[in-house]
Amino acid sequence: MAEWRLLSYQVDNGFNNMAVDEAVLRFHSQGKTPPTLRFYGWKPPALSLGYFQSLEEKVDRDNCQARGIDVVRRLTGGRAILHDHELTYSLSVREDLNLLDSSIVKSYREISQGLVKGLKKLDIPVRLTPRQRGQKAPRGDSAACFDTPSWYEIVIDGKKLIGSAQTRKWDAILQHGSLPLTLDSELIFNLFKIDSDRRKARLKRFFLKHSTGLYQHTEKKYSPETLEKYLVQGLSEHFSVKIKPGNLTEDEQQLADELSQNKYSQESWNARK
Repeated sequence: MAEWRLLSYQVDNGFNNMAVDEAVLRFHSQGKTPPTLRFYGWKPPALSLGYFQSLEEKVDRDNCQARGIDVVRRLTGGRAILHDHELTYSLSVREDLNLLDSSIVKSYREISQGLVKGLKKLDIPVRLTPRQRGQKAPRGDSAACFDTPSWYEIVIDGKKLIGSAQTRKWDAILQHGSLPLTLDSELIFNLFKIDSDRRKARLKRFFLKHSTGLYQHTEKKYSPETLEKYLVQGLSEHFSVKIKPGNLTEDEQQLADELSQNKYSQESWNARK
């Protein structure tokens, strides 16, 4: 049975979190480490931008700074997302291992199926649903990830629960995603540049109709560590792999430190167009 490495839940700032994801992906792509599943949280809260998004056009940087919210650009695409009270996962897998489908859409489905299996072990009533043809967010892009449909969403009571993004670099796949425990729509919509109060209200209504946090649907307030335990079980069973606890190597940690300092915390990266 194939083995994956588990990097268990830790909390860090957004620059370090994105740096570790890249360091893990780079070393795994070189065959120096096994496929790696990682769980983490964010402190302070951070707004992560999709790889292709414009920081200046979309984000109210002054408001982010005033509220103590970091802004960092991801390696992956998609729209911006506020990371606050949530559990984030990331998975790094080489393409030549053939653990995930070569199709991005199908690989989303495969990973989502494992996540759903894990959450159902806690009797959390999630389900996997493909994106509906013609389903779109309202015009007037809010830049927020959770207001837009994506492939094979994990939903609960008809609302999006987990938002994920993927990139393929160095012949390897990185997918990471957010499972919010709570969502603060007032805060989220104060972090983006929206040209009128009317449009902001319309976007917020759409957001609340289509997005949610876990604690709104469960009597128990599951901890990130508990959620990690069952998500690991679900992914292990779905992919028929053994997932063993591990740590970053010294080389991975060194690269992550360098990437955090010289890339992810730098204006040259975060404000790039």
